[in-house]
Amino acid sequence: MNLLLEQYLPLAIFLGVALAFVAVLLVAPFLVAVSNPDPEKVSAYECGFNAFDDARMKFDVRFYLVSILFIIFDLEVAFLFPWAAAFGTMSDLGFWAMMIFLAVLTIGFIYEWRKGALEWD
Repeated sequence: MNLLLEQYLPLAIFLGVALAFVAVLLVAPFLVAVSNPDPEKVSAYECGFNAFDDARMKFDVRFYLVSILFIIFDLEVAFLFPWAAAFGTMSDLGFWAMMIFLAVLTIGFIYEWRKGALEWD
């Protein structure tokens, strides 16, 4: 029985560290949140919106375009590294599947470019 418990000790330690990490992440916002608001703390930050405003307000479509652009480049990088690592051992089907994938990403990139998401006016 003692040997069985020793085998599960790393799992118990991992679960303990994970639960402690979750507890820290749940408590941290209450400790660092805006508790004494002043104009500087609640001013518009990166997104350009006021910190406390109506959540249903309309905003510029460029935020959507920038997020689509991020997804395009993020997916491209995430899938190109493993594909490049296995390039020497893959068949023609793997090559052409990636070419189709890159073509779809290129079409998305061209769409973003034409919509003006790369222009910061």
